[in-house]
Amino acid sequence: MNGSAKQKLRQQIAFLYGEDQASALVFRIVEMVEKHRDIAGVTPSEILSKKFSEKDSILIAYGDIIQDSSKLALQALDDFLKNRFEEQINTVHILPFFPYSSDDGFSIINYRSIDPKLGTWEDIREIAKTKKIMVDAVINHISSESVWFEKFLAGDPTYQDYFIQVDETWDLSKVVRPRTSPLLTEFQTKSGPKQIWTTFSADQVDLNYANPEVLLAVLDVLLFYLQQGANIIRLDAIAYLWKESGTTCIHLPQTHRVVKILRLVLEAASPQAVIITETNVPHVENLSYFGEVDPETGQTDEAHMVYQFPLAPLVLYSLISGHANRLMDWVDALTPAGLFFNFIASHDGIGVLPAKGILTAEELQEVIDQVHRHGGLLSHRSNPDGTKTVYELNTTLYDALNDPKTPDPAVDIDRFLASQVILLSLAGVPGIYYHSLFGSRNALDEVQETGRARSINRKKFSLNEIDKMLGDPNNIHARIFREMRHLLGVRSRQLEFDPYGRQAVFPADQRIFGLMRYSPDGSSRILVLVNVSSEVFDLSVGAAVFNHPEKIQDLISGEMFKAVDGNINLHFTPYQYLWLKAQD
Repeated sequence: MNGSAKQKLRQQIAFLYGEDQASALVFRIVEMVEKHRDIAGVTPSEILSKKFSEKDSILIAYGDIIQDSSKLALQALDDFLKNRFEEQINTVHILPFFPYSSDDGFSIINYRSIDPKLGTWEDIREIAKTKKIMVDAVINHISSESVWFEKFLAGDPTYQDYFIQVDETWDLSKVVRPRTSPLLTEFQTKSGPKQIWTTFSADQVDLNYANPEVLLAVLDVLLFYLQQGANIIRLDAIAYLWKESGTTCIHLPQTHRVVKILRLVLEAASPQAVIITETNVPHVENLSYFGEVDPETGQTDEAHMVYQFPLAPLVLYSLISGHANRLMDWVDALTPAGLFFNFIASHDGIGVLPAKGILTAEELQEVIDQVHRHGGLLSHRSNPDGTKTVYELNTTLYDALNDPKTPDPAVDIDRFLASQVILLSLAGVPGIYYHSLFGSRNALDEVQETGRARSINRKKFSLNEIDKMLGDPNNIHARIFREMRHLLGVRSRQLEFDPYGRQAVFPADQRIFGLMRYSPDGSSRILVLVNVSSEVFDLSVGAAVFNHPEKIQDLISGEMFKAVDGNINLHFTPYQYLWLKAQD
């Protein structure tokens, strides 16, 4: 770690733990980094200013999405990626693959082990040979069945300050709650009953970062992930990391300092490392995780990338209402300090809170109502006044957009794919949830089996099921899968889709999502046009926006257009989408 990085690290450590402890803690952290380098065979090198390109897209998947009786789940996933997405997808976010006790993996028992039903670290390293890997750092909390917590309960002095014990001196009146479950859970310890902080469930026990030993233990775990081939570290639910009596206990300054420390340490250990923050909160609060611009490097000093949570409800609203005005206005106003991780479907539901202040209450209710009508479920959170608010929409994206009671594949498929074209067109890195590859339907039978709303879009597939689905060319899921592969392949070959590249909204018609994307040197451009309505209409685009070329091509269909009287005349069918580019 160079002198500048050490100085920055010391500043953050001193803020958290005081000057008296700063030197000793920095020394121990630097030792950890050097040990990591020795084990991993890494030598110090320049930190990359651009860590992504147009070739980057990230598949979000559980490690066991493919059930193959002849091999372990991670091996089956590796085969799926190699056989189906050799070039179209170069990164995979493997959702928690550790031993766990609840929440489909997000209540981790052991940070350093892999669930034996999934595979081994060797399987992770094998995937890393052909794909970049995003790994979950579920470091706000740990399972109540973990060794750390069991040792706490048994009175082991090493772990007595690893968790947050709350007594009558704590003021909890302002605490922001992401769930309706109790904030505190009583556990029997060697010294008697204790009230322990459990933000997300009684089985997910929050870690106490006011104890520097917790931070050091977690840093050691994250360095271990880098050694195993991880490139991107996803900080799950990071907004709730630090707790202080009398505060909201969300987005506290100490939490931001911890994220800055994680970035400094991981980049010092591996210059290619990326930190991404997952904060399902209103847009302005989400942006705060980029941190500040470093005057020395011109880069942000916190997350390299943040989840773009408002995108999903905005895209849904556009395709429900049939006009793109809200989405266009929002994109036009974006001035990010860093890179967005764009997604409109994930293992969780669709967050409602991030759209507040962007959509009106009435517009947001339209989205909620349609999801509910289409068989989706609604999850709630508790408010300080005791009321409950819809927090998340639990649904697959396909059923959120299309009514399963009145299917019309001729329209439904294009409506769904229109959402994906918007996702793939925006500046930033796109994340594609595995169910979006197939246009999966709501798995209500899974909900009935588990009793959890989020199971509605977490169904796993047998290899035979995948082969059967994709083997029938007329199957809805096969048609979506082919087009997704095609879209991803086309996108990866266009410099204009550089994630750091310039974009500008292109107002054409309220039914059209229009966006101009520019190559890094500004010499070429792609005009994105997506009909978000069920209407049929004609639209003329001035050839001047392409600098008057002889021919314009839609990169998706291959269709060529010629200018007539200085205009490109287009005929839009319901939910049609185009990537238009000038051809020599």
